[in-house]
Amino acid sequence: MAEDYVPPKVWTWDKENGGQFASINRPIAGPTHDKPLPVGKHPLQLYSLATPNGVKVTVMLEELLALGHAGAEYDAWLIKIGDGDQFGSGFVEVNPNSKIPAMMDHSVTPPQRIFESGAILLYLADKFGALVPKDPASRTECLSWLFWQMGSAPYLGGGFGHFYAYAPSKMEYPINRFAMETKRQLDVLDRQLAARPYIAGDSYSIADIAIWAWYGNLVLGRQYDAGAFLDVTSYRHLLAWATKIDSRPAVIRGRKVNRTWGELDEQLAERHGAADLDTAD
Repeated sequence: MAEDYVPPKVWTWDKENGGQFASINRPIAGPTHDKPLPVGKHPLQLYSLATPNGVKVTVMLEELLALGHAGAEYDAWLIKIGDGDQFGSGFVEVNPNSKIPAMMDHSVTPPQRIFESGAILLYLADKFGALVPKDPASRTECLSWLFWQMGSAPYLGGGFGHFYAYAPSKMEYPINRFAMETKRQLDVLDRQLAARPYIAGDSYSIADIAIWAWYGNLVLGRQYDAGAFLDVTSYRHLLAWATKIDSRPAVIRGRKVNRTWGELDEQLAERHGAADLDTAD
């Protein structure tokens, strides 16, 4: 076991903590440089990257377009978080928390900013009257699962993902702790999906979109290269659901947007119209 760490009486930021994201971790908010955000031709302007939280929104927009909601056309601008784009002055104006995704809706006056991926999904669902149940009981169930995902993501991404995949060295205690919690969450989902086709019931909704972006991709082997370590094949209901969602045309399209890694045919750094995705196919 490593030598015990003794926390100082008052913590100060005097050195980087190492790891893949050390260069952008800092204990202060606000912009680091002046950089206005671009604005394209569509009312909805998305500033994002194809991380799980970013994929939630591009999948949602593609699903809305597939349902015939022409007003959901959007421009998707690439935010390179490794380069610190999220600390530019324009981005901080849209999201003071400097996290992707962030969106501006220019179809309303004054233009509306929306940040936090779950808030964007709910905003779009209410704006277009789609992918969220209308009756109060079903809507409440859907929103409960949406907020479950928002509350669980720090354990999966910031906890397990960080210590298993990104920390500068492997540490038994945090990996064991967060692996146990991640497996518990997988079991929660597997049990929920044992008796229903979708997370919140009989209909596909923003709960499925939000949860699939994180846990669907995990059990499909796309997150942290951790499928074997977590034995994700044991969650058969969850895996079947993830595979079903993965085959949806809008999901296939949405996964590509703001992606700059992986297979070339799965990458589309920026999207400014449906034809851009047709070219990427």
